[in-house]
Amino acid sequence: MGFERLEPVERRIDIGGRPVSIWRPPDMESLIDLAAFEADERIPYWADVWESAIVLAEDLAAMDGAGKTLLELGCGLGLPALVAARSGFAVTATDYEETALEGVRYNAERNRVTGLRTRVLDWRNLPDDLGTFDLVVAADVLYEAHHPAALAATIRSSLDRAGLGLVADPCRAKAAGFAPAARAAGLAVAKTRARRPHGATDGPHIEIHRVTFPA
Repeated sequence: MGFERLEPVERRIDIGGRPVSIWRPPDMESLIDLAAFEADERIPYWADVWESAIVLAEDLAAMDGAGKTLLELGCGLGLPALVAARSGFAVTATDYEETALEGVRYNAERNRVTGLRTRVLDWRNLPDDLGTFDLVVAADVLYEAHHPAALAATIRSSLDRAGLGLVADPCRAKAAGFAPAARAAGLAVAKTRARRPHGATDGPHIEIHRVTFPA
């Protein structure tokens, strides 16, 4: 049955003046698996679209991706990946959860988005054939104390030397460790001014860390 077994519901999101339909499970809490959480801290955050993904997608919508590659880490339902593919990037959307990737493929089909592939990815055990990308992006993935170092190491391994990393986060306390971790990994980091999604009048402000290799 694929992703349809979750009886997904539609959420329409305006990105750069163009709507994107994201189909998501109707009840995230019903997907919680206590055994999976106790074994590996798995919580189904992937099952919703968070403000960080919207802000990141808005930035990607303004870019010309023709001839460029993009890797999304911890993609969840893949809003930034879908928008990037629509902007011309050759996209690889990755997540630790195969069910999330089912959702990405489902949403790509319904938005008639091509140029996107999916792959299960564990930051602790990166495959040798992952390669490097012109852009490496992530939205709202810094939940635990060990995540900043793991994310920084993954970006260092997957980012082209002339590439750009974009990490969006709602100014969460755990995210404060990302910039030091990235610099310790040999990367340069600058933060954008935090903002809400276009048109939003409440909710968290999102900051984006811009990550590069030093000149």
